Amino acid sequence: MKHRIGFNALNKTSSHRKAMKRSMVTSLFRYERIETTKSKALEVRRMAEKMITRAKTDSVANRRRIGRDIKDEAIAAKLFLEIAPMFAERKGGYTRILKTGNRLGDAAEMVILELVEKTSKPSKKDEKKADKKAEKAAPKKAAATTKAKAEVAEEKAEKPAPKKAAPKKAAATTKAKAEVTEEKAEKPAPKKAAPKKAAPKKAATSTKAKAEDAEKSVKEDK
Repeated sequence: MKHRIGFNALNKTSSHRKAMKRSMVTSLFRYERIETTKSKALEVRRMAEKMITRAKTDSVANRRRIGRDIKDEAIAAKLFLEIAPMFAERKGGYTRILKTGNRLGDAAEMVILELVEKTSKPSKKDEKKADKKAEKAAPKKAAATTKAKAEVAEEKAEKPAPKKAAPKKAAATTKAKAEVTEEKAEKPAPKKAAPKKAAPKKAATSTKAKAEDAEKSVKEDK
């Protein structure tokens, strides 16, 4: 009787088994589809579906709990923001297992483990169609741009170049200067008054005194 055996050990040690399951779950959430053996797929499915159920409620505790197994922050963000919201109305059964046959060599049963719903990604056909449309639209866009540029150039050529107005302040100052120079030219230069010569008082008094002395001397001689 298989009492207290709730999982398949996969003939590996606990550390090896945990590391393998973590890497496979990360690959499942990254590519949304992986190929492996049936026994491994069953174990990975159990772990992945529990993570999706926990990721439906985005909280710090749930992010820390899932961060123990998914070390890639981008994949953890994708699980909480893209994958879990897709299964908001589902109560389980987020993955499916598709049998692909037996593996050559050891005849192990191979399966494809994938998510029931996929995030929106354009298929290769859609990408090719989009590339073709872009290639067809490219010459039309180039022709339209060249045509618009030519029209703008023609409009610029037809319009005369606007004359630059002289600055008002400079014109006013030059005009005022010209008027001042004209006024100066019209007015005659004022004549300078000749300075009046003052009569030498001292010389006159001295000559008068000399004359009086001469008259006195003449009278005395007589």
